[in-house]
Amino acid sequence: MGNFITALKEKDLEKIKAFPKADLHNHFVLGASRKYLRQTLGLEISPIKHPILSMDEMHAWNQENLGERFHTPEMRRLLIRAAFYQAREDGVTLLETGEDVWGLGEFFHHNIEELVEAFTAAQKEIAPQTELRLQIGLSRHCSIEYLEDCLSPFWGNKSFYSIDLSGDEFAQHIENFKGIYRRAKKEGLRLKAHVGEWGTAADVRRAVEELELDEVQHGIRAAEDKSVVRFLADHKIRLNITPTSNLLLGRVSSLAHHPIGELYRSGVEVTINSDDVLIFDSDVSKEYLRLYESGCLSAEELDCIRQKGLEPR
Repeated sequence: MGNFITALKEKDLEKIKAFPKADLHNHFVLGASRKYLRQTLGLEISPIKHPILSMDEMHAWNQENLGERFHTPEMRRLLIRAAFYQAREDGVTLLETGEDVWGLGEFFHHNIEELVEAFTAAQKEIAPQTELRLQIGLSRHCSIEYLEDCLSPFWGNKSFYSIDLSGDEFAQHIENFKGIYRRAKKEGLRLKAHVGEWGTAADVRRAVEELELDEVQHGIRAAEDKSVVRFLADHKIRLNITPTSNLLLGRVSSLAHHPIGELYRSGVEVTINSDDVLIFDSDVSKEYLRLYESGCLSAEELDCIRQKGLEPR
């Protein structure tokens, strides 16, 4: 089989898939195996192929391709299973993903153990070689009072590894979430948030400082300010980056000029991840190959990133 560097240089996607990889920025609802959905539901979902102009266009794609068909407890579980099939197909041996807090009542009868079992049982059956780090998801669109109410069953449950805030970066000020993140820190959760995809470098630093983040999902706009880059490197804040997603959402002009290369060479720890496989055709193996083919990162650099992402935290 050779090594990962050789697989990249040979541009052999199947060989790349055979090597262990982490996926630490994964939304399972859109992280499903396209093959699994086709085989189980006869559903063919085609990804977008050209850059779109806004998150509204992405939501429109979501509505057209997925709609309401997955808004039942049974279908939510099917998506969880499909995400583990995707991980297995892609050689992902470390997967960090989870359900948004509102989903507990919508799909799991307000039963936290039922939610945890849905993920852990699927992992054991489908992808036993994959370590699951279960994540609590929050939406920046929701009121703090609503989120605090939804979170109460999650506190104290040791099945969860991290907490992540996603959604429109401009929906409300990051400072509003300080109380939630202070509690999450006391609970021993790893603290993450989506920031610096649409916002500024200053937004990245503010989010890290206000929420005491351990990791940032995206964070690519940090590259626009050398002081923020140095801040991230000095404080060992990891950026979990999704290159094809950034490209197709118009956040970068090309993969060749993606800031992940500059960030990595400036000492910022980065990982390479899928984000939403169904929308962006962005499985992790393809992300590594695309970054190599674009010249953004060398095969040796990409292998270092891969190995670092698999290390215990």
